[in-house]
Amino acid sequence: MADIEAEDEKSSRITVSDQPDSEGQSSPTEQERATLRRVSDAIPWNAFLIALVELAERFSFYGCSVVFTNFIQQPLPPGSTTGAGFAKGQSGALGLGQRASTGLTTFYQFWCYVTPILGAYIADAHLGRYNTICVAVVITLIGHILLVISAVPSVIQESGAIGAFSVALIVMGLGTGMFKSNISPLIAEQYRGTKLFVKTTRRGERVIVDPALTVARIYMYFYMLINVGSLTGKIGMTYSEKYVGFWLAFTLPTIIFLLCPLLLWAGRSRYTHTPPTGSVLTTAIRLWRFATRHRWSINPFRSWRQLTAPDVWENVKPSRMADKPKWMTFDDEWVDQVERGLKACAVFCWFPLYWLSYNQLNNNLTSQGATMTTHGVPNDILSNLDPLALIIFIPICDQFIYPGLRRVGINFSALKKITAGFAAGTMAMIWAAVLQHNIYKTNPCGDRAATCKNASHNAAVSPLNVWIQAGSYILIAFSEIFASITGLEYAFTKAPRNMRSLVMAAFLFTSAIAAAIGEAFVSLSADPLLVWNYGTMAVISAVSGVLFWISVRGLDKQEDALNNLPAKTEPAQNGHSLREK
Repeated sequence: MADIEAEDEKSSRITVSDQPDSEGQSSPTEQERATLRRVSDAIPWNAFLIALVELAERFSFYGCSVVFTNFIQQPLPPGSTTGAGFAKGQSGALGLGQRASTGLTTFYQFWCYVTPILGAYIADAHLGRYNTICVAVVITLIGHILLVISAVPSVIQESGAIGAFSVALIVMGLGTGMFKSNISPLIAEQYRGTKLFVKTTRRGERVIVDPALTVARIYMYFYMLINVGSLTGKIGMTYSEKYVGFWLAFTLPTIIFLLCPLLLWAGRSRYTHTPPTGSVLTTAIRLWRFATRHRWSINPFRSWRQLTAPDVWENVKPSRMADKPKWMTFDDEWVDQVERGLKACAVFCWFPLYWLSYNQLNNNLTSQGATMTTHGVPNDILSNLDPLALIIFIPICDQFIYPGLRRVGINFSALKKITAGFAAGTMAMIWAAVLQHNIYKTNPCGDRAATCKNASHNAAVSPLNVWIQAGSYILIAFSEIFASITGLEYAFTKAPRNMRSLVMAAFLFTSAIAAAIGEAFVSLSADPLLVWNYGTMAVISAVSGVLFWISVRGLDKQEDALNNLPAKTEPAQNGHSLREK
């Protein structure tokens, strides 16, 4: 990982640093805040090591899950004992159909994003982030072993394969969720800068070094390495599935996953560790209840107006209370941080509607590819265009687009990026709906494309080239750059220090809600209703994007103030007060 010096006009090379370059630097004045350009600080090596752990984990996660749709939906090819379709056949194993495939993969998506809440609680209250990640790695490894067992040729031909596969999904989902809620905060915590400061570049320009931009950059390259793992895992396992069988497609990711414990052990003395502080969730909830007492009304509009009034949090700051409760062991600044964290969670409430569109690439778009002419290319290889586009366009956004916008005075803030993510997701679904309409028009069986057979009882597909799907995948990639990466950044920068795993879990939980909502649309995930499926997702994404921006316009104006709140005394746990270090 690195400091991408895109902000220095003289150089855009990658450099690294062990510490933020803030010692001895002056804080910006109000005039400097308004006039000087903002740049990011150096990114420490520790973050690079953690990103490699995530790369290996994402290789294993996506390498396995990319073949789940075919494993569940398609039947075992004639003459194959491993599920391999070879050059011209369609790989498959269980033959349970598209609805079962969509249902199981959607459940897996849901489960993987519910379990982060458990991982966050364990980390914040008991083990700390690093130790919780180590436990999660062990659990996930057990799930991988069960997954390999489900694809052994002697098992795949028996009814027990679905049982072993289902248990593997549950175990892997538990480990994955515990891992995800802690790896993202851990990588950003390796950067210890917290305050704006002024420095002079090599070309003599005075600029403001902004920790929020640094965290945003960390997450951009973190996400890029996630997709390096995703891309290599998906491509490798797609061809392993097609030409060897599912046992190899599940075994290779398990081997790569073994790099996770090795890298965690190798960097154990280099990482910045945040110790467990005891659960402050109870204190935060108690503070919220205390702040909102006497503000509820039978009239919902009156309740909303009173609950969002400017004095809600000001009135419960310890410095303003003559007789404060015994549990109020924190200072005014922690109240501000809790308020900021709750505002972030309110932003996350819109994300399930965004993920509905994104989740189509996990199942329905893969199935759509199987109804088109592939010319020997596996139908699920197209999903790799998503991580490939991310790997290409993340550096372009970081090096050129975002700095270029800042140079001309355009503030492409976090909430504006998320709004743009909704727009890109909408366009992706419109592309998919139009393509599905044309598949039905050109398929020999019309709107029964998924089950169409020719005289030789082989699949009859539309003459449309499968690469036409590229538009959907690339647009989804842009939506991730704008919405998903920014969501990670927003979860970290807006959370109180001792609730970072919890707020990150709240962000990840939005994917679980989306998966649950997605179950309601499973009935549309089959012929002849697929045009309605993609069209519905497009409408939901478009309307929710507009409503999202309307709801956060005021919050967007407070972005800079929220990013630079002071961080001092936090709630006392076990008789001791914790302080920001």
